[in-house]
Amino acid sequence: MTEFSFSEIETERLLLTKLQTTDWEMISFLRSDKDVNEFVKRPSAETKEKALEFIDKISKGIESQMLYYWKLTEKGNSEMIGSICLWNFSEDGKTAEVGYDLSPKYQRKGIMNESLKSVTEFGFQKLNLDLIEAYTQYQNEPSKKLLERNGFTLVEGKKDIDNADNIVYALKK
Repeated sequence: MTEFSFSEIETERLLLTKLQTTDWEMISFLRSDKDVNEFVKRPSAETKEKALEFIDKISKGIESQMLYYWKLTEKGNSEMIGSICLWNFSEDGKTAEVGYDLSPKYQRKGIMNESLKSVTEFGFQKLNLDLIEAYTQYQNEPSKKLLERNGFTLVEGKKDIDNADNIVYALKK
């Protein structure tokens, strides 16, 4: 991996910026809402305390150069609407995993498509990644369509050791 420094990303409609403690309510919602988490197995953050613990964990992960995590906001509105991250980097820094979530009221508007395009571009151009993987639940049709629309292909036979319901997609540079 190349020199690590957090970078904000700007797209046509969005700003991808650093998570702040003031975003705790949206973090709590995104990590606890049953619709958002229908296809995701992860610890919830239903309390302010748990949301702030998650934000602290993310901040430490960025500081220790273990991950990139962006909050998604629409230009002209600082309210967090979702997130996207690159994490789980391989030892040689050539492979990373992408993860994302989005508030239901912003889904089906091309927002995650715009975010994913910019983050994969960042990963390949700025971080010099060779491969970006995405783990998604086999029944999560919107996520599968998003990945396929962005050139990700199903990795036949690859398993997620933490979640047997997940399938793995990959995008090569």
